[in-house]
Amino acid sequence: MQATRPSITFTDYLSSATQVAEQLAADAVTQDREAGLPTAEVEALKQSGLLLLPIPRQYGGAGATWPQVYQAVQALANAQGSVGQLYANHVSLVVAAEAIGRPGQAEYYYRLTAQHNLFWANALNGRDSRLKIAPAPEGGFRVNGVKSFGTGLAVADLSIIGAMPPEGDIPLVFVLPKNRPGWAYNHDWDNMGQRRTASGSYQFDNVVVNDDELIGPPPVPESAFPTLIFLVAQMGKVFTYLGIAEGALKAARSYTKSESRPWMFSGVESASQDPYILHRYGEAWAQLQAAIALADQAAEQIQMGWQKKTALTFAERGEIAVTVAAAKAVAITAGLAITNQIFDGMGARATASRHGFDRYWRDLRTFTLHDPVAYKFRDVGNYVLNGEYPAPSQYT
Repeated sequence: MQATRPSITFTDYLSSATQVAEQLAADAVTQDREAGLPTAEVEALKQSGLLLLPIPRQYGGAGATWPQVYQAVQALANAQGSVGQLYANHVSLVVAAEAIGRPGQAEYYYRLTAQHNLFWANALNGRDSRLKIAPAPEGGFRVNGVKSFGTGLAVADLSIIGAMPPEGDIPLVFVLPKNRPGWAYNHDWDNMGQRRTASGSYQFDNVVVNDDELIGPPPVPESAFPTLIFLVAQMGKVFTYLGIAEGALKAARSYTKSESRPWMFSGVESASQDPYILHRYGEAWAQLQAAIALADQAAEQIQMGWQKKTALTFAERGEIAVTVAAAKAVAITAGLAITNQIFDGMGARATASRHGFDRYWRDLRTFTLHDPVAYKFRDVGNYVLNGEYPAPSQYT
């Protein structure tokens, strides 16, 4: 049965994302405290039509560009960092088969997702090789073991998962429907931030994977295009970081204007006139705008690369990778500073648990450890000094 959903066009996609963000923000503090599964959040995304944003129009989607999609990610992360991460993952996963799939796989999954309004998640942690996949005597494959950092699998309709074959060190990637028997969530995600992402570990016991559920190999594997999907995913993280930082700054501004008091030696009557508070907000706003500008530049480059498809060269891909690395490093640096320093502008009473202002820093600090920021600056520096591009990988 086809799921009902509102239509979405180029003109209303950001408005829809903002409305969903406002809806989710109302329960953000309570949900952060309770953790648990993001069932309500995923349902809100389904009702909004945003799940279909990156799917080309000819297959039933909105056909949005990557800069448009990333703006939606940023808007959602304003409300909850967890939702930003879940949605950022979804938009890169739903298009993954176009970059790394066999002929016909992208079209099949585009149509399936648009028809049934499906939500995608993943367990692709390349540093966890405990999940194994092996050919089955009766045909197809069987999957056994544990996979960590399976963000959102527990609430997804379709998930992309990586498992190690008996020989070789390159994982096989496959699509897993939610109703496939033999796998279960271990309910072990209790981290300090991103608490509504269900990013814990998952157990697989003799799970069946059909031949046509393996993704790839792509028809032109020597092209740079298949590796572009890594950068598409990286930029989703960048705009999640920016959304969290932006949400923190907005929340702090509202509190400062309505609740904060000037320091006793300031000589002014309101916190919004205190020169040191003004300095703090001015610095934070400038840092955020600079980070957004660099991220927007990287998003445009992603769009350029995506449009080239298999004509994309490795030199062109390398230029994109450098800008993405720079955007990620700057977003992390600015975001952590902003989410920490907002308390200087709000004052001691803002640390009360009922406000939940600390969740912005906790979410950002948790999610930005996805890969070390020092290596992003190293990659950029290696390009600046030595003219070398980052080697394509899950992180670069």
